[in-house]
Amino acid sequence: MIRDLSFYKTILRLSLPAAFQGLINLLVVMADNVMVTQLDPNGFSFGAVAQSNSITNLAIAVLTGLASGSIVLVSQYWGKKDTKRIAQVASAVMTMGLLIAAFFVLVINLFPRQIIHIVINKNELQATQIALRYLPLVCFSYLPYAVTACLIGMLKGVEIVRVTVYTTVLSLFANVGLNYVLIFGKLGFPALGVEGAAIATILARLIEMLLVLWYAMRKQDHVPVGLNFLKKQAAWAWRDYLKYGIPVVVTDAQWAIIGMLKMVIIGQMGIVMSNAAGITDSLMNLGTMFTFSLAGGAAVMVGKAVGENNIKLVKEYARTIQIMFLLIGVFMAILVYLVRNPFISLYGLPQEASSLASQIVSITAVTLIGTSYHASCFVGINRGAGDNRFVMMVDMICGWLVVLPSAFLGAFVIKVPLAWVYFLTRIDQTFKWFIAYKRLRTDKWIHHVTRDNSPETAQVNLK
Repeated sequence: MIRDLSFYKTILRLSLPAAFQGLINLLVVMADNVMVTQLDPNGFSFGAVAQSNSITNLAIAVLTGLASGSIVLVSQYWGKKDTKRIAQVASAVMTMGLLIAAFFVLVINLFPRQIIHIVINKNELQATQIALRYLPLVCFSYLPYAVTACLIGMLKGVEIVRVTVYTTVLSLFANVGLNYVLIFGKLGFPALGVEGAAIATILARLIEMLLVLWYAMRKQDHVPVGLNFLKKQAAWAWRDYLKYGIPVVVTDAQWAIIGMLKMVIIGQMGIVMSNAAGITDSLMNLGTMFTFSLAGGAAVMVGKAVGENNIKLVKEYARTIQIMFLLIGVFMAILVYLVRNPFISLYGLPQEASSLASQIVSITAVTLIGTSYHASCFVGINRGAGDNRFVMMVDMICGWLVVLPSAFLGAFVIKVPLAWVYFLTRIDQTFKWFIAYKRLRTDKWIHHVTRDNSPETAQVNLK
């Protein structure tokens, strides 16, 4: 364990703003969900929005993955104080983000019913009609989010995290306030229901993007950002990002796809299961919020140490981070179990859905221990050290060959109780930690991914 208090201060400084952002985002989602549940007593609106948001989660995961994928390059160049290359990488990533966001918007609006029927049973006619009013509209929020995510990823890689706090607080007030006004028709506005929730999300994302742009252009001075920022990209940045960053995108995107397919399975089991799973997802996200925020901070610290070529320090960081996250996982598992019933009661859903959600959380809370440990490794240590391809392969094997087949067989062949179907969608969290542990016992996870000072000379050093 590292005894230097500066290590813990730095990782908290890098992580707490992201944790705060995660908490506020969770509160925003909860506020949205609680408001939406007031639209009808049977939970059709909540189920439609929750299932539709599995599509949005896929888009957000891809865009967030783009930003996260840049951190390994940005943080290692930050260790070398090469801000010119950082700007070139970030410019390429933002261009990719905008193109991908535009693709999602186009596909959703061209084929809305087909997309929605991926996650909502065709027999759920009322939920389908509500989703058709919501998803084709809310998808326009992906465009401003692409800009925000890429800029925040760049700033985080150079250890600027205050902007996360500013944008989060603004997003909270904007989203909740606009939701209240537009969903229920306050202050002279018409009551728009789920369309109001979608419009509120779009406006909140636009406000968030404008604040981040202002901060990047006017307040920070680590990396120059101007109106011509997208022109700074270089061919080498695209090549290096495709090699070292895309595995992160693939990892995050495939888990979002797997998450969507889990919702397909859950969606086929009726509106009660959909509602119970939606509540459980919110609570499990609360349980992992601080974990993934800390892991992101750990990735920056590990990446910077690799960029400085201080391999001894990298390994010391890795040992300490693993112990920290194991303890955090135990704490969060206990906390989620204890607060499950008060949390579920906030939604005011029918008793059948609430009881099922309580059963699910009681069974799955323990998986948070494994999630916390392997997140510290895969999202923090391995990602910061450039070991993204290994993480991608592990996640692909676990997701496609273990999680989805287990959930499908449990739901439709063996027909286990509904609560255990949800547990099977997280079955990998019970063993993936062991793979992470074994990987870090070797030296194969440390990779130098930066270039030397000549403009187009590539180099890849592997430790």
